[in-house]
Amino acid sequence: MEALLNLRDISKSFPGVLALDKVTLSVEAGSVHALMGENGAGKSTLMKCLFGVYEKDGGEILFEGESVNFKNSKEALLGGVAMVHQELNQALDLSVAENIWLGRFPRKYGLFISDKKMNEMTEEIFSELEISENPRAKMKTLSVSRRQMVEIAKAVSYGSKIIVFDEPTSSLSDKEAEKLFEIIAKLKSRGCGIIYISHKMEEILRISDKVSIMRDGKLIATRDAEGITTDDIIKLMVGRELKERYPEKTNKPGDVLLSVDMLSGTDIPKNASFTLREGEILGIAGLEGSGRTEILECLFGLREKTGEIFKSGKKIENRNPREAIKNGFAMITEERRRTGIFSILSLTENTTISSLEKYTRGILVSRKRQEAATDACIKSMRVKAPGQKTKIESLSGGNQQKLILGRWLLAEPDVLLLDEPTRGIDVGAKYEIYKLIIELANAGRGIILVSSEMPELLGISDRILVMSGGRIAGEITTAEATQEKIMTLASKFL
Repeated sequence: MEALLNLRDISKSFPGVLALDKVTLSVEAGSVHALMGENGAGKSTLMKCLFGVYEKDGGEILFEGESVNFKNSKEALLGGVAMVHQELNQALDLSVAENIWLGRFPRKYGLFISDKKMNEMTEEIFSELEISENPRAKMKTLSVSRRQMVEIAKAVSYGSKIIVFDEPTSSLSDKEAEKLFEIIAKLKSRGCGIIYISHKMEEILRISDKVSIMRDGKLIATRDAEGITTDDIIKLMVGRELKERYPEKTNKPGDVLLSVDMLSGTDIPKNASFTLREGEILGIAGLEGSGRTEILECLFGLREKTGEIFKSGKKIENRNPREAIKNGFAMITEERRRTGIFSILSLTENTTISSLEKYTRGILVSRKRQEAATDACIKSMRVKAPGQKTKIESLSGGNQQKLILGRWLLAEPDVLLLDEPTRGIDVGAKYEIYKLIIELANAGRGIILVSSEMPELLGISDRILVMSGGRIAGEITTAEATQEKIMTLASKFL
């Protein structure tokens, strides 16, 4: 069968890094071709070369038998290639419909934007994809997972023949992921070629026809999905066998560090009471919208709250993030690109920005002390980067996340609030982050971990709080927890 898309010997370099080394990949019409590899393997870079975000240094792209070289994303979209990015970049103050048709609004009399027509067109796409959203709703009122579904609808609206999905289920619930798989099946039946980037091996093996694995900028292998196992994929990805998904837990919880009594937000959570011990990893499970993230935001002063918080027996308020940081709290947010990094700043600036007072003398900041701290952070977090002056946006997701974790450690917090800390990160980088979390617990820090991945919670938590309908539905030790017990509690108040 003639391939719909051929990438031949694609190469791309950045200062000090060979990101792609003569990568060749073919995608057939009506198929799902999975692309896997550790963070920094070159997957997203390859797709950005296809999509016109990066200009390739060498090689050729053939689409429907013709050589193409898209100069930008608009050219690619109009040419029949769409990409649903892992990190959402949407106009949050515009409506859902405006985000979908931005740059190609339907017009009345050739002059005025027709809101009526635009909303009707949006409703048609949503109906076709069985997505329940109001086209008139402001994008900022939607959760991350719902915004992701809108982005998928936008890609479909172009009538694209090739659609790239970059970690599309990283912020979706199981139910929403099932909806996505139904959409992909529809696209396949129309003859679309799907390139699917994900670290979730079970779903890869379920929906893919072929699997290609990249490592260090090279294509290592392409296999039929039917004949490859999870262990095969891991070995090809990391270049070695990874026998255990989770490190040995060596932390031992001690005295109560944090006591939370009747914590309520403006909407959710509702009267949440719990404790956190020194050296303990406390997991928080629950379905989308259950109040998991909101608990962390209340504790970190990001939203108005009532209730009482005691740290080491002393009552604290945490009325805003600045006060929370002074009280020894740190938070890694769910949306790394939007609220976690300063994308156009260097590694040095991103690493030291939360503890600048340590490097300041009078009104002057000591660059030498900043660089020394950043160098220590890069080494201790095992961050792979060309140098400190590198912009953080050019790092892989896993390396960005490790640097964010290192940034907060420089502020010397006692309580770490981690919201989906391994979202969109490969199995090798996940293992390293798990090790770092356990090391922090060993040092006596209290850690609250929100995760949508139940195996992750079961793998590294000591106890798990389960949220349902904005309330704590139950508490269970990891030793006695199962996915079935967690899901039963997660549905308790629905």
